[in-house]
Amino acid sequence: MSNNNEKVKQDHHHHQIFLILYLVGVALFLASLFIEPLKVVKFAFPSNYLLIPLYVLMVLLMGVEIVFEATMKLLKALIKEKKFLPDIHLLMSLGVLGAFIIGKYIEGVLLFLIFGGAHFLEDLVSKRSSANIEKLLNLTPPKARLISADGTIEIVSSESLLIDDEIKVLPGDVIARDGVIISGISEIDEAIITGEDLPKLKTVDEEVYAGTINYSGTLIVKINKTEQETILAKIVKMVKETKTSYTKTALIIKKIEPIFVSVVLIIAPLFYLAGLFLFKWGYHDSFIRTIVLLIGASPCALAVTDIPATLSALSFLAKKGIIFKSGDILANVSEIDVIAFDKTGTLTVGKPELNELLFSSEVKEEEKAFYEQIIYSLEYQANHPLARAVMNYFKDQTNLDLTVINEIGIGVKANYDNHLYSLLKADGNLAKELKEREAVFLKLGKTVVYFKKDNKTLALLAFSDEINEGANDVISYFNNADIKTVLITGDNKKTALEVQNKLKIAACYSDVLPEEKAAIIKTLQKNNQSVLMVGDGINDAVALKSADIGISMGDGTDIAIEVSDGVLVKNDLSKLSLIHRVSKRLKRVVLENIIFALGVVVLLFILNIFGLMKMSYAVVIHEGSTLLVILSGLRLLVENY
Repeated sequence: MSNNNEKVKQDHHHHQIFLILYLVGVALFLASLFIEPLKVVKFAFPSNYLLIPLYVLMVLLMGVEIVFEATMKLLKALIKEKKFLPDIHLLMSLGVLGAFIIGKYIEGVLLFLIFGGAHFLEDLVSKRSSANIEKLLNLTPPKARLISADGTIEIVSSESLLIDDEIKVLPGDVIARDGVIISGISEIDEAIITGEDLPKLKTVDEEVYAGTINYSGTLIVKINKTEQETILAKIVKMVKETKTSYTKTALIIKKIEPIFVSVVLIIAPLFYLAGLFLFKWGYHDSFIRTIVLLIGASPCALAVTDIPATLSALSFLAKKGIIFKSGDILANVSEIDVIAFDKTGTLTVGKPELNELLFSSEVKEEEKAFYEQIIYSLEYQANHPLARAVMNYFKDQTNLDLTVINEIGIGVKANYDNHLYSLLKADGNLAKELKEREAVFLKLGKTVVYFKKDNKTLALLAFSDEINEGANDVISYFNNADIKTVLITGDNKKTALEVQNKLKIAACYSDVLPEEKAAIIKTLQKNNQSVLMVGDGINDAVALKSADIGISMGDGTDIAIEVSDGVLVKNDLSKLSLIHRVSKRLKRVVLENIIFALGVVVLLFILNIFGLMKMSYAVVIHEGSTLLVILSGLRLLVENY
């Protein structure tokens, strides 16, 4: 890792030197056009011989990185791969050399000036696109105001804060750790987490997040997350793991570039000979037209049709609280055929409440307190929304410190005093009275969990969870876009059908185990169907990884986020439709760029054949098209979706 960091620093240092040299060359060129002494030299010596050394210096300064990259890439391919793999940098260098040979010095200088400018502009786009993400790394304040047991304030390192510590947050402070407000009311700027520009008014019992800014009031916040568990930490971890990868279009362009350039290098001398002997253009005119061919046929604009646009789209989404691991994943969202959703924590808020604990009539009144303690202890160490609901329901219970076995997708169980106690998500062997109550709960859309002692069900736990406020609009959007919507949940059939009918989801799979979720994804992928999966929990991890694209909710588990391709930082489902629209626009912009870039190449070739293209015009039109394509990609930074 340290070697990689050193290489990045070294590359950045070299790039800065090349940029300075380029700017010095540009300054000299402008001086040659506008500064009086140099204009006098031009008029006194029309042949420009005295200016040739100056033009050579300009070309060396502005083109040093271009020539360096062309040479290094060529040598690397020859030595390591034993292949001749020329690129557009080589064509541009040959174009400048040819221009100088025939005395077209200004045209040669202009070629490197505009091509170099496009090169540095593309690099600037790349850096700016990642800036919105990288600034997350330094958002957490180094210090926090810890409230000691005696009420005094102590300035401590943010890293030293523990769960249940209380901190004081003054107006203007950056909140040091995720927590819950226990005193005060204030407006909080959560733009870095949610992408929303307007601050949000928050008060007692509402959550606040590390890295967000307290605007107006003084707050007392009780820490409820470790440093590694905060939403910000999860995003930072994902950013660090982000891999540089190309879209399909960019990969195709990258592969055909050396082939295309090689073909141009073969055609160029044949073109010169055809002009000399077939078309009778003469030595000088044939050479000029050959140089124009080298310049015009160079796929500079084509090479930048995709990457700046993709980086701009990633940057735009990052500002909206949506993080993707790579550009190719974002580009593929426009091609999905199916979108599958988990239920709890995805289509629902993920904060269920235990509404009712119903014991069988066989359970004696004096036994209920003991069984409640067993239920509490079974869920004490679990990290599932239903477990948290149980914790909230039994706030004053004590833990029996059971050795609990957690069977993901089935339930939890433990032995105590020679009996096996379990909480299960399904039970097909209920007494009549419990079966009747179960039917009522399920009809109301509640999730039912079954408490058993050995093989006998003693109680039903009925949970309810609110539908995520963005779920209706998102399902409607994808239904209208003819993308199949699917619900895949471990919940029971009746509860799942209630959610399906309420949201008008096309298909529903219920009572599904984690490994079965992945199998369903594989089934949905038949006939080359592209599937996007949205989930949040450990039980979704395999399915998220199996899908063509996996998107995790920001409040999801670490493993769900780790295997996902993207994260909705603030659990805002409405952002899914935004992602799809951005992906479609990205595809459209790239296609427009490709058509424009190829059109310019064809136009220059035809005009050159008929002798209607001066070298200076060819340079300006060709390199200008490259700048226009880059600027076209920047359109994706602007909200127009």
